[in-house]
Amino acid sequence: MPRTLRARPRTWLLLTAAALVTGSLLTAPTAARAVPGRTPPLTTPWTSQALAGTPLPEYPRPQMTRPDWQNLNGEWQLRQSATDDPPQFNTNLPERINVPFPVESALSGVMRAAGDNRHYLHYRRTFAVPADWAGRRVQLHFGAVDWQTTVWVNGTEVGRHTGGYDAFTFDITPQLNGGTNELVVKVWDPTDSRQNGSLPAIGKQTRTPGGIFYTPSSGIWQTVWLEPTPAASISSVDLYPNLADNTLRVRVFTRGNVSGHSVLAEALDGGTVVGSATGGLTEFAVPVPNARRWSPDDPFLYHLRVTLRSGGGAQVDRTTHYFGMREITTGLVNGVLRPKLNGQFVFQAGTLDQGYWPDGLYTAPTDAALAFDLRKHKDLGFNMVRKHIKVEPQRWFYHADRLGLLVWQDIPSLTAQNVDPNDAQQAQFEAEAREIVDEHRSSPSVVAYVVYNEGWGERSLADTRRVGQNIRNQDPTRLVNTHSGHNCCQSLGNPGNGDMDDWHVYVGPDSPPASTTRISVLGEFGGPGLRTPGHEYSPDGSFNAYEWQPNSAALTDRYVGLVAGTRNLMVGKGLSASVYTEITDLEGELNGFLTYDRQVIKMDQNRVRAANQALIEASKVLGNSGPVALPIHTRRSLQVTTPGFTNRYLRHQNGLAYTEVVDAGSPALLRQDATYTVRPGLADAGCYSFESVNYPGQYLRHIESRVRNSPDDGSALMRADATWCARTGLTGSGVSFESYNFRGSYLRHHAAQVWLGNGAGGPAYNSPVSWLADVTWNVTGPWAP
Repeated sequence: MPRTLRARPRTWLLLTAAALVTGSLLTAPTAARAVPGRTPPLTTPWTSQALAGTPLPEYPRPQMTRPDWQNLNGEWQLRQSATDDPPQFNTNLPERINVPFPVESALSGVMRAAGDNRHYLHYRRTFAVPADWAGRRVQLHFGAVDWQTTVWVNGTEVGRHTGGYDAFTFDITPQLNGGTNELVVKVWDPTDSRQNGSLPAIGKQTRTPGGIFYTPSSGIWQTVWLEPTPAASISSVDLYPNLADNTLRVRVFTRGNVSGHSVLAEALDGGTVVGSATGGLTEFAVPVPNARRWSPDDPFLYHLRVTLRSGGGAQVDRTTHYFGMREITTGLVNGVLRPKLNGQFVFQAGTLDQGYWPDGLYTAPTDAALAFDLRKHKDLGFNMVRKHIKVEPQRWFYHADRLGLLVWQDIPSLTAQNVDPNDAQQAQFEAEAREIVDEHRSSPSVVAYVVYNEGWGERSLADTRRVGQNIRNQDPTRLVNTHSGHNCCQSLGNPGNGDMDDWHVYVGPDSPPASTTRISVLGEFGGPGLRTPGHEYSPDGSFNAYEWQPNSAALTDRYVGLVAGTRNLMVGKGLSASVYTEITDLEGELNGFLTYDRQVIKMDQNRVRAANQALIEASKVLGNSGPVALPIHTRRSLQVTTPGFTNRYLRHQNGLAYTEVVDAGSPALLRQDATYTVRPGLADAGCYSFESVNYPGQYLRHIESRVRNSPDDGSALMRADATWCARTGLTGSGVSFESYNFRGSYLRHHAAQVWLGNGAGGPAYNSPVSWLADVTWNVTGPWAP
C-alpha cells in the first residue's frame, strides 16, 4: 500500500562485501574536524579511532545506494536550553559537539549529565554543495534524532519529524544559495521527564540511570548526510523473496513526477545478471532461477539493480540494492508449532543485545565496533539476536545480513514506570512502530518484530492485541511477537495473538506450554554475572546480576548447563527459541559474555560455541515425539535405557519409586515391585496409568516432583498425577512418559530415585545432564507374569 515519501530508502551499491564493511569505496569525500572527546568511564578498542577523522565516515544506507553523497558528521555548533527558544541564524553557538554522538556521550565532546534539564538542543553548521551536483535535487538525510526535530536551511524551515528511531529526509533544493549554506537543527528530547506532558518512546533511557535502565542518548545520534537525486527519483524499494517460485517481489516508491515511467529490476549474482523484469510502480516479480537460500549457515546475498526509466525508455535514476532469498514461516513438527526457516525447523538461539557503549552510548564509536558485537554472536555459536528496545543504524542490519544472524527487532517502548498513554501518545507510539517496520522490511536478517515487553507502555490488552495485529497486517512476511514476557512484571497478561507465546524466566530456563497455534519461546532467561575489576561501570555505583559466579570456569559451566536445559525443553516441552541475557555487560549490569568495554570475554568461547551449536543442530534432526500405543490390561516392566544402567528397572519400595537391578535371580518381591499393569489413564483414557501388581488399587503418581505409589482416592488431582502420556522416546527410540497435568515434564530416574522433571536444571533430580536418556524407557515383558 502507498506510504509517505519521507524517504526511508533501503538498498545497496554493487560492491564487494569487504568494500562495504570497510567503507573503502563509499567514504565521505572530505574529512570533517572533530572536537576533542571527553574521557569515558571505560574505553573500548575503538575509542581512540572514533574521532581520528570524520566520525562514522562509511556510507550510511547499505540497503539503497547511489555513488554521490556527502557526509555531514563531525564538528557542529551547539546550544542547550531549558526553554523552548527560537532558533538563531547567522549566529555562532557557544558549544561544539561531534555529530552523531549523543550529548550525554564522551565522544560527543559534551558529556552532559543524565539528569540535565536542558531538553532543547540547537545544532548549527555550514556546508557547500559540490558543483557537479548542479541540476539535481539535494536530499538531506538524518539516520535518527531523538526525539522531535525541526530543520532550517538558510533561515527557512524545511521540515519537522517526531520519532527517535527512524530515518527521515527533506528535499532542501529550494533553500540552497549556491555557496555556503547554513543548517540549523532544533531537537526537543524530554526523555522520561514528562515535560509538557510528553511520553516519547525511549526504551531503556532514563534521566536517573540505575539497575536495568541507562544513561539517555539525546539529540542527533546517527549519521547526517546529503545526497543528490534526479527530479524524478527512487525514494525506496521494498523487496520480498518468494521461495515458492524463486522470484523476488519488488515494489518501487518514487519522488517527483513519474507519470508514464517504468522500472527495470535486475538480480545479480556477483556481476552476472541472473534474472530481470520490467514493471510499473506496483509490485512485480523478478526471477531468481535456482535461488541460493540465505540462512545463518550460508548468508548469501544477491545484488539488485533498479533503474527508473522515462516513458521513452531513457534512464532517469538508478539505485543498487541487495537481498537474501529466505522465508520465515511456522508449521507443525510432531504436533508442535515451530518456526521454520526455508521450510525447516531451526532452533533460534540468541542473546539480548541492547546496543550501548561506554564511550558513545547509543552510537557505536566506529563501524568496526558496530559489527563487532554481531561477529561475537557468530563466534559464540548463536544464530539469532534480539535487538532490545532500540533500533540500530542501517549499517548494523547490513552486518547482520552479511554475517547471517536472525534478528528479532523490538519496537522501542514508552517508559516502563507509571504509564497510561493518552490517545495522542498511543497514536504516536504506533506511528513510530509503523515507520520502523517500513524501514527494515527488506533486510533478510529481520525475521520477527517484538511489539511490547513486560508491559512497558501497555495500556490495555485490547490495544496490545490490536497493535500486534496491525504489524502483522503491515508485514505478513515476518513473525510477530505481540508481547515478550507477558508472564512477567507489569504485563496485563497473555494477549493470545501473534506468532509467539513468550515467557521471561530468570535464571530459568523454562518454556510456555507447547501449542498448535503459537510458537513457544523463552524471550529472556539467564543472567548469571561475573565481576571483572577494571572493566565495570555503574552510574550509581551498584552492580547487578541474576546470580553471581566466582570465576570464568564456573560461569561457563553454568551457561553450558543452562543450554543443556534449554535443549531438553526444546525436545520435551516444545520450546523453539531462547534469548539469553546478555551479549555484553552494561551500566550496572554484569551478566554479559563480554565486558561493557568489549575488552574481556568472560566465558570460554569454545565451550559456549560448542553448546550453542549442539542445541541448534539437534533441532534440525528433532525426533518424532508422537504418541505410542501400549497394551492395556497387561503387565509390563519399565527398563532404564541410560547407557551403563540398562540392567535397572523401575520398582516401588515403601511407597516410593526407585530403579534397581533386576534379573531372573532377584527375589520374587523385587520382581513384583518392578511390574505394573497398564491401565487406561485415570484422568484421560487416551493416556495410561500404571497399577501396582502386588498392591492393587495403587498407581504410579507424582507428588511435588517425587514419584511414588498412591491409592486411587477418586480425587481429580490424584487421577491427573497418576496419568502418563506415552511418547516416542526423546532419544528417538523407546518410550517417554509425559505427565498429563504438567506437560513437558517426564518420568525420569536420577541417582536410583524416580522423579518428574523437565531437565531444565535447578534441583539435582532435574539436572540437564543425561536427561534425554534418563526419561527414555523400554517397555518390556513383566518380571512378575
